[in-house]
Amino acid sequence: MFDQCVQTGINTVILQVRPFGDALYPSKLFPYSHLCTGIQGKSPGFDPLGLAIELAHNRSLRVEAWINPYRLQSGGVPSSLADNGLAAQHPEWVKEANGGLWLNPALEAVQQYIEDGVRELCQTYPLDGIHFDDYFYPTAELSWDAEEFQTYQQTGGTLTQADWRRETVSHLVQRCCAAAHEFGVTFGISPQGRLENNYNSQYSDVARWLREPGYADYLMPQLYWGLDYAKGGDRSLSLNQLLQQWLALPRDESVKFYVGLGAYRIGEGDGSEVGAEWSSGQALAQQAAVLKENNVNGIGLYRYDSLFANTAWPELAAKEVAALRSLWIPSGF
Repeated sequence: MFDQCVQTGINTVILQVRPFGDALYPSKLFPYSHLCTGIQGKSPGFDPLGLAIELAHNRSLRVEAWINPYRLQSGGVPSSLADNGLAAQHPEWVKEANGGLWLNPALEAVQQYIEDGVRELCQTYPLDGIHFDDYFYPTAELSWDAEEFQTYQQTGGTLTQADWRRETVSHLVQRCCAAAHEFGVTFGISPQGRLENNYNSQYSDVARWLREPGYADYLMPQLYWGLDYAKGGDRSLSLNQLLQQWLALPRDESVKFYVGLGAYRIGEGDGSEVGAEWSSGQALAQQAAVLKENNVNGIGLYRYDSLFANTAWPELAAKEVAALRSLWIPSGF
C-alpha cells in the first residue's frame, strides 16, 4: 500500500487509529479496536500502528494518526463494546445521539481523557502528526447537554448554549494541539466542507481556528463535490464555490490550508445534474490543478481503497491514479 502511495507522489499517510473510543495500537487508555480482530478489546498479537509507522518511514512517508475524538458507537458499529471500554467504565461520560454513543464534550474528565490519548500516542510513537476528523458535536438538539449547560449558567456563565458548545470544542482542540506540540508533532483537523454546518450543527468555530494560532497547524476541509457540481441550478456546493468561501477567511500564517478531495466519488458521482466529471478518469487531477492555482498548501484523498483497490470502477480508478501521478511526480505538489 505504501509503495503505491510513493509511486503516485503521495508524501503523507493518515491512518485511522482511534475510530470508536478504541485503538489500533496497544493502549493503556483504550481497548483494541474491533477492526483488528473483529472483537473490540481482543489483541491482534502485534502492534498495527507501530508496524505501519516503521514501513512508512522506511519509504520516507509521513504518518499522521487519525482520531475520532467522541464517537464510541454509531450505526450499530461496533456490534458489541469491550468491558474495559469507556461506555462500560465511565457511563457518566457517555450520551446517546442518533442511535449511537458519544462522549460528552462538556465534561472536563472527557476533555482530559482525549488530551491524554493524544499525549499517549505522541509519547509512544514517532508520529509526524495527529489528525482529528470532524466528529465534534453529534447533535444540534439542545436538550442533549441541557443539564451541563445549566450548571455552566449557575456558575456564572453568560454565553448562549450554542456559543458555550463552540467554546467547549475550541478548548478541547486547543488542548490537544498543545499536547501534540509538546512532542514536536503536527496537529490538524478535517472539518466538513460547509462552513455553516461546522458552526451551527457541529459547533466547530473553524474560522477561529484558521485566524488564531494555537488551535491547529492545518485545516483540511472535506470538499467532496465536483468543480461544477449543481443541483436544482444551485452550485453552492461545487468545489469551486466552497473553495472560495474558505479562501476568503482570514488565516494566520502559522496555519496551513489543505483540501480533502472525495476519491470515493470515482464512478459513483456526487449527484450533480451537470457533467460527468467523476467518470472522466481525470476528476481528482483536475481538481488538484485548480487547488494548486489557488495556492492551496496541500491535498488529502479520501480514501486509499477508492483509488488503489476499487473493485467497482477499477479501470476508472487506475486512470485517476495515473493522472495524479503525472501531476504530482514532476511538480512535487
